[in-house]
Amino acid sequence: MSTIESLRATAHPVRLRLLSLVTGAAMSAAEAGRELGVSQAAASYHLRVLERAGLVRVVETVRLRGGDAKRYRHESSARRFRLDDGDEGAAPEVVPADDQRVYVEALVQELLRRTDDRATGPSTSTDAELWVGPETWRRVVQHVGDAAALLHAAARPPRTPGTVPVSMTVSMFPLRRP
Repeated sequence: MSTIESLRATAHPVRLRLLSLVTGAAMSAAEAGRELGVSQAAASYHLRVLERAGLVRVVETVRLRGGDAKRYRHESSARRFRLDDGDEGAAPEVVPADDQRVYVEALVQELLRRTDDRATGPSTSTDAELWVGPETWRRVVQHVGDAAALLHAAARPPRTPGTVPVSMTVSMFPLRRP
């Protein structure tokens, strides 16, 4: 899956929520729709978009009321983070600015929705545009990637006893030199 395909597939607030939801548990479109307050048809459509992009996969099919229900799971974020150095000499994939903006706009909408549900407890927030050495940048990207993988690996189904809902939104990237 290319970066462009991934960005396009996730550039919708419902699809971002679905990815989070099916990280903690495999769910059918009906189950996901009930959890998110959207129709089964809408959840099914968005899950199929994510499946075509390789972001979720069908992990089981169950028989319900004379029909088959697919249960989807997002597992890639729970894998150990590995900083991608790219192939030596290979040109990096160029993602059109419009595709990047649509994805960022979806992230902003999702972050605004989550902010309305913010509770008290341990938290952190950082916004920075800094100049650092390349090794420092690589270390920070690795640590944040490790933290995201840890969080995804620990995800449980909604309302599991002993768990609390949390939010993590990270967008890190190098900037062009002025």
